[in-house]
This record gives sequence, structure tokens and C-alpha cells, in this order.
Amino acid sequence: MKNDTKAWIYVLLAGFLEIVWASGFKYDEVPTWVVLIAILLSFDLIIRATKVIPVGTVYAVFAGIGTIGTVIVEVIFENGSVSPSRIALILLLLLCIIGLKLTSTEDASKESES
Repeated sequence: MKNDTKAWIYVLLAGFLEIVWASGFKYDEVPTWVVLIAILLSFDLIIRATKVIPVGTVYAVFAGIGTIGTVIVEVIFENGSVSPSRIALILLLLLCIIGLKLTSTEDASKESES
């Protein structure tokens, strides 16, 4: 597996772990030990990813995944309703995350050519 592919897997896993620990701050159903492990593991993964992918890109994607995921968890556990404007903003955030991923790959390709 190529280093950049592995790094992006780290970012995705770290983002999903962020959903766990961020939700754990609010919901008592998530045990404290799970929150602590998720925090430590997510930060370890983003540190590993930044060795290959630019720090700004890693953090933006990590935070975006966490934001989208925690909003979805909140919608599911709170009341199940979400406004059209909130959906539009979440989709815009998702589009920006995808754009960062695509441009990061292009930037890495250009650097390896020189």
C-alpha cells in the first residue's frame, strides 16, 4: 500500500474516532475509558498522517469528518429532525473535504515530479 493511501486511511479512522470521543462528552452511554482511548488513538493517527499529507489538509479533513459525524449522531439521538439549511451546510462541508483530498493528491504528484 502506498504511503499516501495509508495516510488517508489514518485520517479517515481518526475522523471516525473523533465522532466517538466528541459524542462521548455529551452522551453518558459512551464510557469514559472509550472516550480516552478514542482521543489518544485519533491524535496518534493524525500525527502519523501529517508525515505524508500537509498538516492543514489533515486537520481540516479530520475536523470536517468529526463535525459531520457528530451532527449526524446528534440528529439521531436527539430528535431526528434537521433543517434544510443545516443539511445544505453539511453537504457544503463534505464537498470541501472532498476538494481538499483531491487537491492534496494533485499537490503530492507535482512534488514527486520535480
